Amino acid sequence: MKRPSLYLVDVFAEQKYQGNQLAVIRGGGHFATAQMQKIAREMNFSETAFIISEREENGGYPVRIFTPAEEIPFAGHPSLGTAYIIQQEILKQPAERVTLNLKAGQIPVDFHYRGGEPELLWMTQLPPTFGAQAFDAEAVSEMLSLEPSDIDPRAPIQIISTGTPFLIVPLKTLEAVKRARINHKKYFAFVETLPAKAVFIFAPETYHPGNQLNVRLFADYYGIAEDPATGSANGCLACYLAKYRYWGKPYIDVRVEQGYEIGRPSLLLLKAEDRGDTILVQVGGKVIPVAKGKLC
Repeated sequence: MKRPSLYLVDVFAEQKYQGNQLAVIRGGGHFATAQMQKIAREMNFSETAFIISEREENGGYPVRIFTPAEEIPFAGHPSLGTAYIIQQEILKQPAERVTLNLKAGQIPVDFHYRGGEPELLWMTQLPPTFGAQAFDAEAVSEMLSLEPSDIDPRAPIQIISTGTPFLIVPLKTLEAVKRARINHKKYFAFVETLPAKAVFIFAPETYHPGNQLNVRLFADYYGIAEDPATGSANGCLACYLAKYRYWGKPYIDVRVEQGYEIGRPSLLLLKAEDRGDTILVQVGGKVIPVAKGKLC
């Protein structure tokens, strides 16, 4: 059997070795599920993506995504990174759009070029579902090693999903975001019965003056202590900001920074519009190639 190709890319990165690093395996259709899970565990990135077929099926390329702990139906940076590899290594010509068939559904990824190279990629995420929001601020703050007064009461603590569910927690200040630490005992007890296992916090203060929000993701349940850039969670956040008129409007177009606290600064671009019956959401960013080779 021909050895599958392996590609490493940095997603939501302004330059190499920033953003969220992703492994993409071309030729994933040769592997059983258990083998893909083993490879993802050995890679030990937040996610590893497998291109199952190099031909479009039902309007998109079939792709599966695994964390070190389990397969997940959707993730943001694997969607952008895998679409980039399909365009660069399989199509080998400019494409306006590459559509992925994920377990959660079809995710279209649009390409914006500078010269002949992709400059920016945008994915359109699935319509959001808004779950429970009756969370006690004191219990959530204890889980995050914060004070109840650190939580911003202008918008609710809520579970939101565009394919993968997240618990969204609004904080007042960048200082509170920086100070947050997971209390593992309280965290695992808290998420045990929830559909959302990852906790996503944000504040309207930033390290970089050109950005509007600073965010952090904690996902110890999935074997990820902290993620440097999370497209799926930021898509949920974009819907949340539009729905609750965080800036007084039913739409947003903002720059979000993530990963500063762990030394991998990332930039994500968010657009969302609340149209009443649905919320349209797009998440954009750069993809930078790092390395390629063959899977041993």
